[in-house]
Order: sequence, then structure tokens, then C-alpha cells
Amino acid sequence: MVDIATRVYNHKWKIDPIVRSLIDTDFYKLLMCQSVFRNRPDTNVTFSLINRTTRIPLADLIDEGELREQLDHIRTLRLSRGESTWMRGNTFYGKRQMFTPAFMDWFEHLQLPPYHLDRVGDQYELTFEGPWPEVMLWEIPALAVLMELRSRAVLRDMGRFELQVLYARAMTKLWEKIERLRALPDLRIADFGTRRRHSFLWQDWAVQAMLEGLGPKFTGTSNCLIALRREVEAIGTNAHELPMVYAALADTDAELARAPYDVLADWHEEHSGNLRIILPDTYGTEQFLAKAPDWLAGWTGIRIDSGDPATGAETAIRWWQSRGEDPKDKLVIFSDGLDVDVIEQLYRQFSGRVRVSFGWGTLLTNDFRGLVEGDALAPFSLVCKAVSANGRPTVKLSDNPEKAMGPEAEIERYKRVFGVGEQERLEVVV
Repeated sequence: MVDIATRVYNHKWKIDPIVRSLIDTDFYKLLMCQSVFRNRPDTNVTFSLINRTTRIPLADLIDEGELREQLDHIRTLRLSRGESTWMRGNTFYGKRQMFTPAFMDWFEHLQLPPYHLDRVGDQYELTFEGPWPEVMLWEIPALAVLMELRSRAVLRDMGRFELQVLYARAMTKLWEKIERLRALPDLRIADFGTRRRHSFLWQDWAVQAMLEGLGPKFTGTSNCLIALRREVEAIGTNAHELPMVYAALADTDAELARAPYDVLADWHEEHSGNLRIILPDTYGTEQFLAKAPDWLAGWTGIRIDSGDPATGAETAIRWWQSRGEDPKDKLVIFSDGLDVDVIEQLYRQFSGRVRVSFGWGTLLTNDFRGLVEGDALAPFSLVCKAVSANGRPTVKLSDNPEKAMGPEAEIERYKRVFGVGEQERLEVVV
């Protein structure tokens, strides 16, 4: 097992690349990338960094030269032979050759496109523009770099023993969470923590701890590189990016209203089983489900990623019942801002009513709250989103207006088209 404290101490003496591989990313990114490569390869998309927690002055904490060095390193990465063999030959979700030869031929020769970085006040403006299949693969590594550089900045002045004690406390904190989760029979939980992790080494340690502490209750990790190295399942389906871009490309209100279902129609052609998971909240869960075509009710399940999670699950249960489906056969994946208290509560509320699963993210891989003075290592809400497609702005409404994004006029238009009224505002922690 890696001595994390010593490695962190040595960061101040030598460059340690934060992102080590093109597959040091979330599995759903690769699945979506293949779908985009097949269906919308010529779409030009811009991604932009958005720091929702503006009290964290990233440009004051992170040296611009060091940030550029890490981003430049990512552009040198290519898929290795072993990584390619894993993607071409491994079985994912019970399916062999998940990734087509055409996609793999393209991916094996991919270099991520250039980035654009500017400092504005105490924040960074970081954007990526180009063909959608290429620029979309910047999102996860860019976030991982910024999150880890922030961690390194806070830890830089700590001595070796101070770091040893810090990581011992963090390990104890995580292990105590795992011991509580162990008490839940038939628990199904996966690591979803790549994008806002404390560091690669810490995420890798957390996965090993989950694997040992929870055994078969731990279903896998979203991180492809860790899944390969630790021989666990790669977990993930799709994300808000797809409907956001499809919607931005719509020419009329009628096309806009159809866009979220067009996304899933394309997905339906490619995937089956547990990859048929609906993410309904991009433009409001209730509105999405009310207008959903009947064939979507036959999908395997739903992921709840914004708003009150219990409310979202109850909405899904009522929808399945209204469409003649048995909710007990359906999978509900909770994935928004989870920690042990919420996981325990949701498990007890919905276990036996649906098949319950959890994607545990930031508070698995980056919970150093209370371990450093002033909570200087507390996680914060940093995202990298598609902000335009073919020159048109993207919009996300979410089930929590605190997560909404897009020009105000377009947000109002989308609310009208999708019938979204007043929504409850909930604090966004991560």
C-alpha cells in the first residue's frame, strides 16, 4: 500500500502528475463519448470551469504555472496498449466489446485539444472548445487537477509527521463510515468520487478500503484506471451533458421539448440492462416523467441527482405505478451529495420498495472536514460544464434552482417549454 503522506510530502520536491492516464476518468464519460462519436461527432462544444463556491479563491491558492504544467501533461497522454486491451476485451455490465472497433481506433490516436486559461480576479477562467467527442474528455481530468492542486496548496507547508497524522485521522474517519455502512444488509454502493477527489492516491486508497470493508456490497468505481488496476467493476451510465447539448441544438420549442427523449432514444439503441438508467432532472423530474414515452417506463431504473432525494424517489415510484410497472423491480440510484447519514436514511426508507443503490462521490473521496484548521481542506462545489453547442448556449434547470445554469432569458424559455414552476432551493455542498 502506498505511503500517501510521504508521497504528498515529496510533491514539494518533484512533479507528480495528477492525471496519469486518459482513462483516469469516469466510466460514463467513455460511454457517452462513444454515443456522441456515433451520433453527433461534428457538433462544436465549449466547456467551462464554474466555481460555485466563490469564497474559495482558486487563483490565489493555485499557481498558474503549476496548473498549466499539469494541463499540458494531460495533452501528452495517449491510451496505452494495456488500457486499450482492457477496453476492447473486458466485459462491462455483462457485455463484451462495449466499445466498438471504430471508436477504439479513434480513441487510441486521440490527443486532447488545447485549453484556454485566464485569471479573472481571484478565480480562473478555464475553457475547452472543439469537436464534442474530444472536448468532453477534458471535464473530469480538469476538475481532478484543480481539486488536487488546491489540496497540495493547503498541505504544502506541513511537515512529514503532521501529514502522517492528518492522513491517519482521515483514514480513521473513512473507516468509521465504512463500519456503519457494513451494518446495512444487501447494500449496493459504488465510488462516484473522481471529479472532486482529494487526490488520485486518496481515491485509490478509498476504493481499496471499500473493497475490504464492504466486500460484495461495494459494487465498483466510476474511475476506469482504478477499476483496471484494482480489478473491480467500472460503474456509470450517462449524465446531464447529453440532454443539455441536444437541447441547445434544437431549432424550435417543439424540438427542444423532444430533445431529452431523443437522447435516450439514441442510448436505447446502444445499451440494455443496467445501462438503461434514466437521469430525469436536467429540466425537472416531474415534468420529464409526465411527458415521457411509454417505452422509457420499461427501462431498468432512475438516478436521483438533485433536489430532495426522497421526493425524487417517491416521484419515480408513483410514475412507475402509473405506467403499470412494479417499482420493486426497478433500480433507484442516489448520487447527489451523499454521506453516511443520508445513505442510511434513504436505505431504510426505500429498501424493499425499490432496488436501492448509491453512487457515493465527494464525501467518500474528499472528506477532510474538521481535520485542518479553518476547514481549509473542506470540499467545495466545482464543476466543468458544456456551456455552448454550435454557438448556442446550453441550459440546465435541475430539481434544485441553486444548480441551474445558462443565460437568464434562456432559463426562462426552458422553464416555459418544460413547464417548470417554483422549485425548492437547497444548499449545494459539493
